Parts: sequence; C-alpha cells; structure tokens
Amino acid sequence: MLRGAAVAVVVVGLAGLPSAAAQPPRQDYAAIALNVLPPGENGSLTFNRNTRDQARLYDCLTPLFDRVRAADLQRCFKRAALGLVGKAARVQRPRPGVVIERDRWGVPHITGKTAADVAFGAGWVTVEDRGLLLELIRGPARAAALDIPGISPVELALSGKTLLPSAQGEALLVQQVELLRKSGPKGRAMLASIRAYVAGLNAAYKKQGTLVKPYTAKDVVAAGALLAARFGANGGSETQRSMFLDALQNKLGPITGRRVFDDLRSANDVEAPVISPGSFRFHLPPGVSVGSVVVDDGSFTPVATPGAMRAHASRRPASNALLLGAKRSKSGHPVLVGGPQVGYFFPELFMEVDLHGGGYDVRGALLPGLPLVVVGRGVDFAWTVTSSQGDNIDTFAETLCGDDRHYLYKGVCREMTTLDAGTLRSAGAPDQRLTLLQTVHGVVQGYATVNGRRVALAQQRSTRGREVLSALGVYGLNTGQVTSARSFVRTVSRVEAMFNFFYADDRDIAHVTVGRLPVRSAATDPSLPTVGTGEHDWRGFLPVKDHPQTINPASGSILDWNSKPAAGWGSSDDNWSHGSVQRKELLTAALGVGKRDATQLVAAANKAATQDLRVMEVWPAISEVLRTAPAPNVRVRTAADMLIAWRASGGSRLDRDFDGKIDHAGAAIMDAAWPLFAGAVLRPVLGNLVERLALLYRVSDDPSPVGSAFLDGWYSYVEKDLRRLIGLSVRDEYTVRYCGAGNLDSCRESLWSALEQACDILQAEQGRDPTTWRVEAGPERINFTTGLIPDTMAWTNRPTFQQVMSFSGHR
Repeated sequence: MLRGAAVAVVVVGLAGLPSAAAQPPRQDYAAIALNVLPPGENGSLTFNRNTRDQARLYDCLTPLFDRVRAADLQRCFKRAALGLVGKAARVQRPRPGVVIERDRWGVPHITGKTAADVAFGAGWVTVEDRGLLLELIRGPARAAALDIPGISPVELALSGKTLLPSAQGEALLVQQVELLRKSGPKGRAMLASIRAYVAGLNAAYKKQGTLVKPYTAKDVVAAGALLAARFGANGGSETQRSMFLDALQNKLGPITGRRVFDDLRSANDVEAPVISPGSFRFHLPPGVSVGSVVVDDGSFTPVATPGAMRAHASRRPASNALLLGAKRSKSGHPVLVGGPQVGYFFPELFMEVDLHGGGYDVRGALLPGLPLVVVGRGVDFAWTVTSSQGDNIDTFAETLCGDDRHYLYKGVCREMTTLDAGTLRSAGAPDQRLTLLQTVHGVVQGYATVNGRRVALAQQRSTRGREVLSALGVYGLNTGQVTSARSFVRTVSRVEAMFNFFYADDRDIAHVTVGRLPVRSAATDPSLPTVGTGEHDWRGFLPVKDHPQTINPASGSILDWNSKPAAGWGSSDDNWSHGSVQRKELLTAALGVGKRDATQLVAAANKAATQDLRVMEVWPAISEVLRTAPAPNVRVRTAADMLIAWRASGGSRLDRDFDGKIDHAGAAIMDAAWPLFAGAVLRPVLGNLVERLALLYRVSDDPSPVGSAFLDGWYSYVEKDLRRLIGLSVRDEYTVRYCGAGNLDSCRESLWSALEQACDILQAEQGRDPTTWRVEAGPERINFTTGLIPDTMAWTNRPTFQQVMSFSGHR
C-alpha cells in the first residue's frame, strides 16, 4: 500500500537528474540516491575506464572542506538508482533467467527470474570484478575462521602466501553449512542462494578458462568469517593489558597502580560522546574481581606460528554515519550520509552490485565470497554499518596440570585437543604445517605466569564456528523483510558479529548495536584474563532488548564515528579510545544546530574528514594552561599563536594549493609538539612506563596513506587532566593528577618546554620563522594497497564506501 506521495517509480538523484522511467517499472522511492567506491568497479588486471574512475570522484570532494554545494554532489558521487538508468554499456546473459547490464561506471545490474538466478548472477560478476581478490582471500579466510594465532588474514592474503586447508579445518566449515541448513526456512533459503552464488562463481571461472579448484559453500562460510574477524570481532588483548597493570603496580604500588590503569583504560567515561540516548549498562568492571588474574609483567610467550604476521596493535577504522531525522531535515524526510571504512585496496575489498528478482531489490556493497549486499539500499530505505568495537573475545588463564598440554577444568585435569589448521605455503620456501592446541575455551595463544605459576592463555570468541549465521540478518535486508524501523532492528539483530547498524526511510531513522555478546561472571573484570577452571565461564548472551538502540531520538539526529554506543556501555579491553575526546565531536560541531539538507550533511562529514582532532578538541585545554604565564620567548609565542590561528580557521590538513605541503603552519607545529605535550602530561606519574603505554596504545593515530586517523590516541588523557588542573568542570575525574603531578606551575613549565622543543626541531629543519613552517602532505596521501595502480588521493578521514540517501515515499 502506498503512503504519502509515493509512486511506483520516482526521480532518483538530485533535482534535474534523469529518471529511470524509460526502464522496466520498478519501485524506487529514493529522492536522493548517491554513492562512491574508489578506485573503481573493475578489479581485474585488465585495466579499463572503470578501474580508476571512482577514485577521481572520491578525491574531488575532499578539497572542498565545508564549502560543498548541491552541484558538487553530482560531480563527486555517482547515482545509485535501483535498476539501470539509461543505456547499458554491456549486456550479458550467462544462463537462462539471468540478465546482467553494466552501466557506464561498470556497476552490474542483475535481474533474475528467481532468487537463485540473482545469486548466480552475483557470483558471475564477482569473478569478473574481483576474481583475483577472491582467490587471494580464499585460503587466508580460513585462518580467520580457525582463529590461528599470530596471523592476520588480510595481511596473509596480501603477502603472496596462502593457507592450504586441512580436512579437519574443512570439516568445521561443513558444520557451519549444516548449522545454516538447520536454521529454519530462512536459513535454507539463504543456503540455496549460497549454492547458486557458488554455481555462478564456477561458471564464470570456466567461461574465462581460469583453472581454479571449484568453489563450494565452505568458501562462502570462510569469507563470512573473514568479514567477522576483520571488522566484527574485538577484545582478546587482556594478556598484554594485564601485564601493563602489573608493571604499574610494581612501580606505583597496588592501589595507585590500579587507579592509573583504570584512568587510562576509560572503561566507562561518562563524558564520552555516545550514539544512542539512554543508559545500557553492560560489560563494566566490578569492585572485586576474584575471577580474573593479572599476568606477571614480561612473562608471556606466544605460541610459535610459522610465518606469523600479527595484526597491528590498534585498528584504523574510519566508518561513520550521519543521520538527520525528519524534524531536522529541510525536506521533512530523513537523510543518511555515511558508510564503512574497509581500507583502500586494489582490487578493493568491496564491489558494487544491483540485485533484482526472486525477492531481491537491493543495491550496494558486496564482499567477494558473500552473495549479499552488506551495506546499501532497498526500494524505500537505506542502511549502513560501523564497527561497534563490542567485546566478544575473552582470554582465559588455564591452570596447568604438570605439563603444558594438560589443564584443570571443573575439578578434572584435561588434555588439550589439537586442530590441524592447514599448511602455510609461500613461493621459494618449504611448506609449514600449522597445528593448534585448544582448551574448552578456544585456541591457546601462549603461556605466561600468574603470581609465578605457569598458565596457558586461550581465547574464546563468541562467533567462532557460527559466523555464517550473521548472514541471516543481512539476507533479510536484501530480500524485502524490512518494512519499517522496528522491523529493521528485529532483522539485523540476528547478526552475531560486532556492528552498529543504521537505518533511514522516508520518516524514521534508527540505530542498533548488534552482536553475540557474552554475559560474563559478575566476579570477573573484562579488562583482565579470566580464571579458566570453569567457575567463571560465560553465563549466556545479552538479549537484543538490552543492546543500545534508538528510533527517532529527541535530538533529531544520530551521529557515529566508531563512538561509544550508549551511556553505561563498557568499552572492550582493546579499546581505550572512548574518553572525553572522541572524533564524533567534529561531526557534531560541523553539523551545528537547526535544520539541514543532504548537501549540508555531506559538507559536515567532509569538513570533519580533514580536521585535526588534536587542535580542535585538545589544544584549547593546553592553551588555557599556557596562558597562565608568558611564553619563554617570541619564537615559542608565535608557534602558539599559529596553533590558535589554525584552530580558528578550521584545523584542516588540506593542501588546497597543491604545492605538496599542508597549507597551515599549525599542522607542522602540532605534529612536532603533540608527542611532547602528551609525554609532558603523563610522564610525572608514569615515568619510563610512558614508552610502554605508547606500545600498547599509541600516542596519536596520525593521518597516513591508509586513510583513517584520530581514533586511538592520548587525546582524552591530556584534555581531561588539564581541564581539571585549571578548574574547569570535569565529570568522572581521573583518580590521579598527572601533569606536573597536579601542580599548575610545574605542568605549565613542562608544556612550554615541550612546545619549545618542537620549535627547536622545526627550526633545525626549516628555519627560525614559525609562520613559514610546513609539513609535507605527500606522505599522508591515500594510496591503494598492493601498488598495482599508482593513483593517490588527498588524505581524508572518510568511509571507503559512502552513500548519500533520502526517501520521499514508502511501500
């Protein structure tokens, strides 16, 4: 039934853009439908015009900062209508019932008579557009499914090495296929689509004459595990963090050491910006934690994994979402701008498809290996995701019984099981067999001591062995099961990986945090390893109703940039970034108050994307401390004035004149001074443990060729401590005074000294005048990992796949 002014086919895109009326009738209620995915749809080694064309689109928006106009949306995004608009650049009919039409951007518009036809077509185009990538990730995806210690699946895929599967490992993937089959009618329908998708993959490879081992449903399960492991799993860093706690307590004493740890950990900082209103209390440290242990500092020895390529200690997500509700939108209809950050690769990890028939009516980003649009739009709604950083991985300290292969569980000594994880193969090197030890909790990561007693450390992940079940929620988005904000929340709540989901239709906006989150023993501290003898095992999983969620919040908007989901929601043990300063504040400030339209929402996101969080949100507190006494000399005073001026101009790291240098001197000064400022604040208490903290949690997540920045860093530590020192309002104060050990004069002297040291560094490189200092823009330009294409783009803190969506009607 139609509602409001809805019609069967509406104009797609901005006013004045061509409509799809000339094509076969298809419901599309979008008033604005735009997206971009660099570098381009074509990911094969046969380059064509669609290899790099979207990189130019993506790059054209960045230099505009907040001066984005409606015409710029047409220049810097492509239309994302449902169905082909205009004449097809290429048409294929890979089997009866399947039609694939390519538009000028190379995006495949697939129409099928049945759901199986559509899934077959999706498999066919996956080989054409990402066949190279699909083969690269095929083996490494299994490493994600099996939780092989010390191996980053994506780094493995890009290294030229691969993992040859074992019979035991493949049997675990078959179990997941069976799990899907037993999940009711929707599970069986999803499985049928998977099998049709696999048939499309194999048919396309055969057509190309490419000799590959035929794909099966097991490969799809592995691809789902790769998505869940890279973007939807968090935690598991308890061993390293607890050793740092032990070092703090050894240096500062048990009480002060623990207080400092809790300050830095910021498990539930009440000043942290949040996504959804209301309080959702979960995953908070208890007062007493007899079910947790502290690992002796320096005692951990990881298991030896041949060819190990460990993931970076900190991730660099830049996914964000900006949603305006109807009451804040100038059109009276919600607007969504945002998308996930999956990195900049060639071939890109995502590809774009448009799927229709057999229940499918969806367009958006597909991860090769999965027959689903994971982020995109339907006929009358759009959705996007960000990483929620929810904690679904815990480390258990297993009490050993006499040797390293036996452990105590529920009063009985058990022998660890073994898992043949496969063979690591690389050119010019002998094959290496990977055999893992497992306890009831998971794969053994290594050994350490607790109060001098040797333990094994095993990790339990809530989604291990069931990653494929997350597909059911996404399948619902693809096949018409979502008709409202409430049905959206119900549908995506079946996703077990750790994500925030966002929704917009013609009247509602919504957010929900999803994932299979373990309910922990009340006697355990989520920051630390758990006693593994059985008394403190997980107590089940958090029900959907207790997850952060909102529909049409009173504020009229929903903003996220990998932010804290809600008040009371504890941060995962490997996430120390949810403090008083978080980059979402840049979005909030850029958006301002009052009603906005889609162009202004894009402008807000684009402005925040090149701003330096340190100067915008932390420098004011530093400046207030410095103002309490004169600078040591004119040169240092001028440097401080340049930082003030840079902030006043917007704090952007743009190179607008394309001379290879960031335009404002403030960027060079902040880059040189920030680590010195941060060290000056924390060193009076931490001493030489400042360097240890920097290894655990970096001082600043600086702009770089991978794109994302300003998520992890000591921003809150500096801002919150200094704000308290100068007598400004602080909620949830730190329990320890850091800068100058709480003495304003000592703190101010150390900060002026830090700025002077930065000036010395810059003067030695660029001369005495601070107004002429510049930092090179080239080293932080975004490049496409693998180096197969030379293109680079201006640095921007922006999603890889970005949508601009608004709807004027509904089914």
